[in-house]
Amino acid sequence: MIESWVLFALAATAFQTVRFMLQKVLATKDLSAGGATFSRFVYSAPVVWIAALLILPAWPVLGSKFWAFAIAGGLTQILATVCTVMLFQSRNFAVGITLKKTEVLLTVVVGIVILGEGVSLPGFAAMVLGVLGVLLLSDPPRVEGRGLRGLLMNRAVVLGLTSGVFFGISAVTYRGATLEVSAEPLIRALVALAFVLAIQVASLGLWLLLREPGEITRVARAWPRAMWIGLTSLGGSICWFTAFTLENAGYVFAVGQLEVIFSLLASVFFFHEKVTAREGIGIGLIFLSVVVLIAVT
Repeated sequence: MIESWVLFALAATAFQTVRFMLQKVLATKDLSAGGATFSRFVYSAPVVWIAALLILPAWPVLGSKFWAFAIAGGLTQILATVCTVMLFQSRNFAVGITLKKTEVLLTVVVGIVILGEGVSLPGFAAMVLGVLGVLLLSDPPRVEGRGLRGLLMNRAVVLGLTSGVFFGISAVTYRGATLEVSAEPLIRALVALAFVLAIQVASLGLWLLLREPGEITRVARAWPRAMWIGLTSLGGSICWFTAFTLENAGYVFAVGQLEVIFSLLASVFFFHEKVTAREGIGIGLIFLSVVVLIAVT
């Protein structure tokens, strides 16, 4: 029987795939990277708070480290999402988004440093296998420039690695925040998400007011599409947070690598593109990594 954290991770991955597709269109046509990121928070926060106020008879007790984890997670997720949206506007998008997928291995390192949570050797091997599958599927174009200096000077490379680091930090600190809530897993996720979204709307909203005047108005005017970003973000977030309450963030993100396969399948079914032999091997490696990961956890 598949454990519940795996099901939540799969659902989160499906929601995230749809959100990134919507966010890519919106960012390139109507909004800046900051505005597109703000839309995912501002259109989901009211729904979460209404749900929390209706469901919770009283707010559960929060641990002493909750706010530190929640603030760190909220801010680093903003930075990670902005980097990812900026990747959509990059000529070397494929390079950057491939490097973003190093978040799986980076999350393991961050988890050890912040929470003292490691992973088993078979589990780490499964993660590496999944990353190899992602690299085969992505097949990024060559990066201009030679050597380490050429890589470090490439905008897409820097954005991809930076977003991976920030996503890793946010995942681990979100897990830390949920573990500081004295309640059942779904309530932990709801409470943590409600406060994190409040932090994100307030901080990013203030930034946009000061640095990008008029962008919040453009987010409001773009509501017919931006609303769907917020709703898919909400579905993904509640599933991610619930999965984080149940299992190590590194394992959860490793299952999330299936996002690459979901995106490829969308291209096949909606745009009638063919799967190459290389992509077939990549799909096989990712599936194998997830199967092994589920078996050893």
